[in-house]
Amino acid sequence: MISSPLNAQNEKSPWLVYYSNKAPVVAFAEYQLLVLDADYHPPLQALSEQGKTLLGYLSLGEAESGRAHFEKIKQAGVLLQENIYWKGSYYIDLRKPYFPKLVIEVLIPAILHQGFDGIFMDTLDNAVELERQDPEKYRGMRKAAADLVKGIRLHYPYMPIMMNRAYDLLNEVAPFINMILGESVYADYNFETKTYQLVDSALYRKQVNLMKGAKRINPRIGLYTLDYWYADDAAT
Repeated sequence: MISSPLNAQNEKSPWLVYYSNKAPVVAFAEYQLLVLDADYHPPLQALSEQGKTLLGYLSLGEAESGRAHFEKIKQAGVLLQENIYWKGSYYIDLRKPYFPKLVIEVLIPAILHQGFDGIFMDTLDNAVELERQDPEKYRGMRKAAADLVKGIRLHYPYMPIMMNRAYDLLNEVAPFINMILGESVYADYNFETKTYQLVDSALYRKQVNLMKGAKRINPRIGLYTLDYWYADDAAT
């Protein structure tokens, strides 16, 4: 089992997800763990000098057209259809060797060289969902996603890794990650109705149980949640 000591100390400390470069460094004073956009972020050195753990955002199941590496991925022929909820973002075929190699040899080093301590892995759910929707066409996507996580850990044995959701992978990858983020566990945004809503109680409980299951597999894993609601409804 691979894990790092940062799990226990960060799990109960204030933490933040922030995808912009506009807030001043002083705005992050109370937060110990920061998940930041890898391209648009506050000055990392100043935050690092305060002893904060910095994770750079890395989408592994989709590629956004605005990212510097998008054209490379497009030309390599690993892009699938566009995500209907995120214009300009395309699913990635993780079964093709080009992308895992790019992640491990180019994308992660680029994040670490900026001053990040580790990575926040997003959109791995897509691989699982695509294979669920069409088991024949996307056969092997789930395994490819799990193998990518394991490959990242193999090449970066001490790097802090947080994974967003991808619950179906937890039985395989929980020993290889430091933190799991349950996004939209209790409340979520509905893209069709453009409203915020509470998550169905059965789905809420399922997510909680899956995260607790990961904790049983890897007792040192940190559990985090991120929910969405109306900004002017502080009481809720």
